[in-house]
Amino acid sequence: MEWEDDAYVLSARAFGETGAIVELLTASQGRYAAHVSGGASRRMKPFLQAGARVIARYRARVEGQLGAATLEPVGEGPSALFDDPVALAGLAAAAAVANGALPEREPHPGAFHALESLISVLSIEEIWPAVYVRFEAGLLQDLGFGLDLSRCASTGAVDNLIYVSPRTGRAVSAEAGEPFRDKLLKLPPFMLSAQGGLSEGDVRNGLDLTGHFLEQFVFHPFNKPLPPARVWLIDRLMEAGRL
Repeated sequence: MEWEDDAYVLSARAFGETGAIVELLTASQGRYAAHVSGGASRRMKPFLQAGARVIARYRARVEGQLGAATLEPVGEGPSALFDDPVALAGLAAAAAVANGALPEREPHPGAFHALESLISVLSIEEIWPAVYVRFEAGLLQDLGFGLDLSRCASTGAVDNLIYVSPRTGRAVSAEAGEPFRDKLLKLPPFMLSAQGGLSEGDVRNGLDLTGHFLEQFVFHPFNKPLPPARVWLIDRLMEAGRL
């Protein structure tokens, strides 16, 4: 079994004296683990950071076996963000969420392109936290748990949608949701339209929204919590005054 594909590194851990087991999110093969010979070396470590873009060449004797891969780095990777610890926290959180949420060896090109879009804007501090929220929403969509924000679940109205039902993931209008406002999740305008704009609290509301459904539909069914890197991201954003 052999393939070659564009990929992002999601995680890497030492294996043996010189090797590493690397989790990759590939463009067409999905999430794959592979043994990378020499992955523990100083030369390779910069290319095995979460979010690094690589060309992966994978080979295994039989399907289902842990195969071996050679990785060719593409671009600067996470090193371009070393002066921005908050953006690095965003990259680490995205990689950890994708690694924990996506099933192994199942194609999810939408998740790959969502991560690609997020990484492309991490240097723009004014917008990437909102794009991160959209990344998580896109991941839910790709896994079959997409939010329905098109119309009010109660009345069918398409205007003034400001809540989401925590049970169904469907939007709720201000009027229909008023009696239950304390039980509903807040829906930030930027999740309805790219021109929705950002106000104070919108990113936090967006993270609360996607985090709730990632826990409910993706992580809790497998008795897993949200990845610690995702929790640390919220801490870093709070410390930076960007929530």
